[in-house]
Amino acid sequence: MIRQIAPAFRMTLLFTVLTGLLYPAAVTALCQALFPRQANGSMVTASGRTIGSSLIGQDFRRPEYLNGRPSAAGAGYDATASGGSNYGPASRKLMDRIEGSAAAFRKANPQATGALPADLVTASASGLDPHLSPASALLQAGRIAAARGVDAGAVRSLIEAHVEEPTLGFLGEPRVNVLETNLALDRQFPKR
Repeated sequence: MIRQIAPAFRMTLLFTVLTGLLYPAAVTALCQALFPRQANGSMVTASGRTIGSSLIGQDFRRPEYLNGRPSAAGAGYDATASGGSNYGPASRKLMDRIEGSAAAFRKANPQATGALPADLVTASASGLDPHLSPASALLQAGRIAAARGVDAGAVRSLIEAHVEEPTLGFLGEPRVNVLETNLALDRQFPKR
């Protein structure tokens, strides 16, 4: 019996060291060398302090800021409770939430008419999406401009300048990072 257990034990030990220690250490070292910003969470700093990550959404509700997607993660943008609502398309709870989100958006942005983009009224699968579609961001330009006391065209231009193209030109959709755009708004149009 020892002759059968000894090789199994050695293989377990070997693969524990290879896949549990050496491989993760090598990948971590490689990522730190080639992509240090991404390997450390894509942290965003302002005025010398870390204010968030460009990969995780935050809850912006003030009128002078671009508001992100609704979040179903915990109390909203709670990274420890990441996840969608799992409501099906025929769910009354989902429809109520969408209608509530649409009503709240229209109240805060009375200049927005017509159909709203889906990302303004639905949460992403993770509940932590840091991006909006360009159409959703541009619908908020009037409210932001009024709150900051600047021309709406200038705010629209700033938003358009922050549109990120699909990764590698074909992966995903054009998008606007909410946190980075809000920081640019603070830099270019400080609130009076």
